[in-house]
Amino acid sequence: MPNKKIEINGGNVVYEILGKEGDFIALTPGGRFSKDIPGLKPLARKLVEGGYRVLLWDRPNCGKSDVQFTGQSESHMRADTLRQLITALDIGPCIIAGGSGGARDSMLTTMLYPELVTKLVVWNIVGGVYGSFVLGSYYIVPSILAVRGGGMKDVARVGEWQERIAENPDNEQRILDQDPAQFLKLMLRWLNAFVPKPGQTIPGVEDELFDNITVPTLIIRGGENDMDHPKRTSLEISCLINGSTLIDPPWPEDAWERAGEARASGKVKRFNMFDTWVQAAPAILDFLKTST
Repeated sequence: MPNKKIEINGGNVVYEILGKEGDFIALTPGGRFSKDIPGLKPLARKLVEGGYRVLLWDRPNCGKSDVQFTGQSESHMRADTLRQLITALDIGPCIIAGGSGGARDSMLTTMLYPELVTKLVVWNIVGGVYGSFVLGSYYIVPSILAVRGGGMKDVARVGEWQERIAENPDNEQRILDQDPAQFLKLMLRWLNAFVPKPGQTIPGVEDELFDNITVPTLIIRGGENDMDHPKRTSLEISCLINGSTLIDPPWPEDAWERAGEARASGKVKRFNMFDTWVQAAPAILDFLKTST
């Protein structure tokens, strides 16, 4: 199925569906990466081979979708978008799965809209002081510095937003149309979500909301020394989600670090941090078929 788009909250969301039959899995990558990021579709295709249909989508501020600036945090905005996307496509309730930032978006969607979710699968979960601060400094701080320095014109020149404009030229005007004062206020709120706080195992989300996750849940724990997706965070979340299943990663314990080193060295010319995700397909399929 080729790319399609649907308007949600005043912005276009680009999506595609893989597979012809079976239950739906809404699959979400991490960061501000698109559904076309290397490593995601091999996993999606394996899930399709296992008898499922897979919804891939460019979240707001990712890929070819329109940029949007609303919500308590960026993940809250994405959770609301996924809710409306699942509802508009009439594919719910469905399985929700995601890694890294997509894991946070998937968990939050399940917490806030449990009626839309049948099962939950998450991996590479961000947490801890280092992981949270890195995200805030990488995704939010440059926009704050830009809008304070030169308004929305400077924001549109930030590398992250230049990528969004390159993929969707309409995004330039959407950025320029933002009120600088309101944009700064929003960015500060989004940044606050990444400040580690007692009672928030994942950034910007109160631990008490984990009580809302009652569906069968598979957690693939973080690697032994993965500072971005700490093993400790996965273990804590397994305690917070009653009855969840926690398994060791099907990829090497140091997969994330080695991929990061390869990318930094310049030996790998494309983004390769998600290449190992396809290795989780057997464990995910087994869980989906056996959990009740």
